[in-house]
Amino acid sequence: MSTPFPFTAVVGQDDLRLALLLNAVSPAVGGVLVRGEKGTAKSTAVRALSALLPEVDVVSGCRFSCDPDSPDPGCPDGPHEPGAFASRPARMVELPVGASEDRLVGALDIERALAEGVKAFEPGLLADAHRGILYVDEVNLLHDHLVDLLLDAAAMGASYVEREGVSVRHAARFLLVGTMNPEEGELRPQLLDRFGLTVEVAASREPDQRVEVVRRRLAYDDDPAGFAARWADEEAAVRARIVAARELLPSVRLGDGALRQIAATCAAFEVDGMRADIVMARTATALAAWAERTEVLAEDVRQAALLALPHRRRRNPFDAPGLDEDKLDETLEEFGGSDGPDGDGDDDPDPGPGGGPGGQPEPDDAPQGDGDAAARPEAGEGGEPQPSGGAGEQPPARAAEPFRTKVLSVPGLGEGAAGRRSRARTEHGRTIGARRPRGALTKLHLAATVQAAAPHQRARGRSGPGLVVRRDDLRQASREGREGNLVLFVVDASGSMAARQRMSAVKGAVLSLLLDAYQRRDKVGLVTFRGSAADVALPPTSSVDAAAVRLESLPTGGRTPLAAGLLKAHEVLRVERLRDPARRALVVVVTDGRAPGGPEPVALAGRAARLFAAEGTASVVVDCESGPVRLGLAGQLAGELGGTAVTLDELRADSIASLVKDVQGSRRAA
Repeated sequence: MSTPFPFTAVVGQDDLRLALLLNAVSPAVGGVLVRGEKGTAKSTAVRALSALLPEVDVVSGCRFSCDPDSPDPGCPDGPHEPGAFASRPARMVELPVGASEDRLVGALDIERALAEGVKAFEPGLLADAHRGILYVDEVNLLHDHLVDLLLDAAAMGASYVEREGVSVRHAARFLLVGTMNPEEGELRPQLLDRFGLTVEVAASREPDQRVEVVRRRLAYDDDPAGFAARWADEEAAVRARIVAARELLPSVRLGDGALRQIAATCAAFEVDGMRADIVMARTATALAAWAERTEVLAEDVRQAALLALPHRRRRNPFDAPGLDEDKLDETLEEFGGSDGPDGDGDDDPDPGPGGGPGGQPEPDDAPQGDGDAAARPEAGEGGEPQPSGGAGEQPPARAAEPFRTKVLSVPGLGEGAAGRRSRARTEHGRTIGARRPRGALTKLHLAATVQAAAPHQRARGRSGPGLVVRRDDLRQASREGREGNLVLFVVDASGSMAARQRMSAVKGAVLSLLLDAYQRRDKVGLVTFRGSAADVALPPTSSVDAAAVRLESLPTGGRTPLAAGLLKAHEVLRVERLRDPARRALVVVVTDGRAPGGPEPVALAGRAARLFAAEGTASVVVDCESGPVRLGLAGQLAGELGGTAVTLDELRADSIASLVKDVQGSRRAA
């Protein structure tokens, strides 16, 4: 077994370490979601936490880690005899993003269940994580059906496995810890709310702190055991402090004043539901216990708000998570009457577990904001080296207010990643038939299995009421559900689109479709063209908010290299098919269709468009042409693409239903 990096040797990241320790003190807080860029010790800190957790007593021989003092009466390995128990370290179980449903919840032996009536059950990861940590790296990329199972287990503290009337239940109470990089997409709102606390992490911009990070990492890589031994005393001190805080926790008093501050804070920030109030109360209580106090103070409430509320304030994927600390201080002062709001999270009673050097006093918020502000002109200037070719570059126009849309679906039946856009063969959904299983049986088609076994009962010597079932009789249910697609936006940013009001409407329409793509679990990409060339403003990604940022900063001006834009989009799709061949694409071209310069550019654009039609790629052209005289060029382009054209006005929800029919109808006709 490899030696983990010591928790107390992690440099900085005070909020991350504090959030993890509070959950170790009080698992009822509800877990931690760690958001941040790659290479910021997210996974290192989480894996190191398990070594600090106190050992747990379990019933000897129980695969489900039952507590000997109160064993689960419904445990599949029960009933348990009193007295036999063993102690073991708390487990940290990792859930891979690509795990199967059976790996997560466990699997029943369907053949034995049907033929013998025996509940032969193989526990899954939820059983392994009971009374420990369940860690999901890149949790935002977890498939929807696994998210549903996690939500059920987290809400009920138990896991249920049901197959054709045969069911098994076992306890599954765990500390849920997830890490994610927001650039790869946001988390589904239902799961986001299940995390008690959230922490934003970023690499320090202080050279001395970065030097210390590198020094410790190199020392650990050279001699993991020796490095861990040098931090053994600090690790033992934090471990003892966790045990002491757990023992003190029931004695901590959450007074009416603190409760009033909690309620007022949640109301002031307009968080949905009451879970935020409960999580804040539990977090503030754990903070007091960690500080070896029996009274919750205003500083505990403030720190609890900073950890428990930011992720609960997002209304859509374009909202940046965060909390207005001035407003928080005003609310606490108005409803508190304590020693003032200056006892903020930086001066929390815990100056940093383990006493490691270089506590990180929130340097990340300001630089990160500055970086974002600086990134926007960069994104907008991506096309600056391109010659303007005539009209000068216009500053970026603000997007109009996004509106609600209905689904644009890709015709046919796909087999891509689970989502909510187009029809597909999936592991979940309505049953449409049966087939022989390829590999392990996951979804039994009972009627087809019985039909396959029935003709052979006499030959198999059946004498009793039971059905004699063999593996060759088993049938897998074929199901139809929905898949996520790649929605590739190809946006005309040329001078002919530079009219501020028109570009504002165009950006509003694309933002609306981006919001729809987020809700339907699509990947999105953004290609822009102007001047003399096209640019991949955003390679295909699950992060629609990244696409929104690039779109917002998009400048306009210059000629209209329509053919270059289409060819660039075709190349993006070619590469993406190699990476993810099962994911089907929907190309949305936003243009007025003009390709100035004579008949040659028009013909070249037509040839480029016919590449999409030849490959059967679903497409929509959003016609941005305006004015009393319309040339109908966008409609001609749609015909070359084998898709359909729609005006900006027709993109709204009350008009888009007919567009869906047109897209599907045109593909069927082709």
